[in-house]
Amino acid sequence: MSGRRPFVLGLTGSIGMGKSTVATMFRDLGVPVFDADATVHALQGPGGALLPAIEAAFAGTTGPAGVDRPALRAAIFGDADQRRQLESIVHPAVAEARQAFLRDHAAAPLVVLDVPLLFETGGERYCDAVAVVSADESVQRARVLARPGMTQATFAAIRASQMADAEKRARATHMIDTGTTLDATRAQVAALVACMGAGEGG
Repeated sequence: MSGRRPFVLGLTGSIGMGKSTVATMFRDLGVPVFDADATVHALQGPGGALLPAIEAAFAGTTGPAGVDRPALRAAIFGDADQRRQLESIVHPAVAEARQAFLRDHAAAPLVVLDVPLLFETGGERYCDAVAVVSADESVQRARVLARPGMTQATFAAIRASQMADAEKRARATHMIDTGTTLDATRAQVAALVACMGAGEGG
């Protein structure tokens, strides 16, 4: 994809690393951002396009309000086959939405694909570069455990389902440190945007 407009930057990071905050910083600088999580929520929300397929595969996990997330989580928890079945429903729809986003922003010099499981799903192949959002484990743990309803066991299960932060750092093109002040993180994002702009087509 290198040399084409737009330059596609993948943005990823493990739970609690501050990826959503960084994505907002890109938006504040005028960079179009594709939010994979928001896309999934829309597809699984009230009247969402994926509800019939999800209900057919996991009976009793949807209703007028869309997917019953606790019920669906319980249906696939610890079952790799069930998880893969859900992914086979969700991933193609998200890919279609991503392609539509890229068409809509074809004239932009830089776009960001905000995908939590970018490496886990092979999404880096659609990107010209990848930025991983990261912080020390102690910072990550404190952030996640401060969330309502979060437990040590749930946090451990989520981490086990994600690629290790160290491996993400090793595979990424750029690293954005969020274990610092917001202003310092914002400066890193601004520098990256400037770099991508200057290096467009390179």
